Amino acid sequence: MNIKKIGLTALAGSLVATTAFAGELSISGSAKFSYKSLDGTKNRVGASAGTTGTGSDVASPFAMDQDISASGSAELDNGMTISLSHGLTSTGGASDTSSLTLAMGDMGSLKYSDTDISGGLKALDDKMPSAYEEVTDGTGAVQAAMANGAGFSWGSSIGGAAVSIMLSDNLGASTDRSDGAQDTTAAGSSSSSSIGITYPVADTGLTVFGGMGTAGQADETEVDHNTIGLTYAMGAFTVGYQINDQDNGAADNTVAADEDLETTIYGLSFMVNDNLSISYGSHETTSTATGAVDQEVEGISIAYSMGGMTISAYQNEADNVSNVSGTTSDATEILVSFAF
Repeated sequence: MNIKKIGLTALAGSLVATTAFAGELSISGSAKFSYKSLDGTKNRVGASAGTTGTGSDVASPFAMDQDISASGSAELDNGMTISLSHGLTSTGGASDTSSLTLAMGDMGSLKYSDTDISGGLKALDDKMPSAYEEVTDGTGAVQAAMANGAGFSWGSSIGGAAVSIMLSDNLGASTDRSDGAQDTTAAGSSSSSSIGITYPVADTGLTVFGGMGTAGQADETEVDHNTIGLTYAMGAFTVGYQINDQDNGAADNTVAADEDLETTIYGLSFMVNDNLSISYGSHETTSTATGAVDQEVEGISIAYSMGGMTISAYQNEADNVSNVSGTTSDATEILVSFAF
């Protein structure tokens, strides 16, 4: 839903001292209305039988999407394209996340994001086929996966494979930006790096993927991450299998902060017709922390499109959330979105 376009040159005096190119910022939003219900011991307040809302707070289960984004792009003299994106919060219009991308043709694309890179190994944390969201959505369940952070990512296609590399300093967007004071304090954890590769095998329906990375911790240890998996499409069916590993470099695993995690993921989706799809997914995460039990998550999702309207829903259930025995979480969401 395109609301308004603003020339960058007209804003140059108020936004920055100089502007590198003349272009436009397109302000856009989305038309989404949702219902969400949470239950289980993880989402209950005190001794109540259960709540609906967000997190552990009692709140209305109904909500409208309030995301607003501003984006623009322009071609440089050398033929490359520069584009920017700002995600705006619903209160005060402050920037929630920002990214700058340089498209370099055959040399790939270089991107900087101040909050969420979503490149490298992070882009592969759950590649299972799904009609809507991941089966962990809304449950608070953990899994072995690379964390987000601020930093750089580079992506390109090499020999038919999509390659993505991520480098992060893990500093947030609140102060570490060119229009405010630079953050001179140490990051909560040191830098991280990862690489992810996705390769669709031509004319087979098979796609294989994998990656590895390392993330520093505040205690100066490192956590090694890796993933490997595949998806296979045959007619209306798509199946997937994936294993994520997270190995902590701490001397022991006596507490959750020092634990090793392994997550096994399954997924199956079915296209009933051009408008309707359904899916089922399952996660199982094991932990080496003392006293930990296996976390088990499963869920179903559905999506139906009718003209410019799409109805999506999921029902996800988790047992032993965060590998704590007896901790449960149930999440249901129904989303109605409209295309303009």
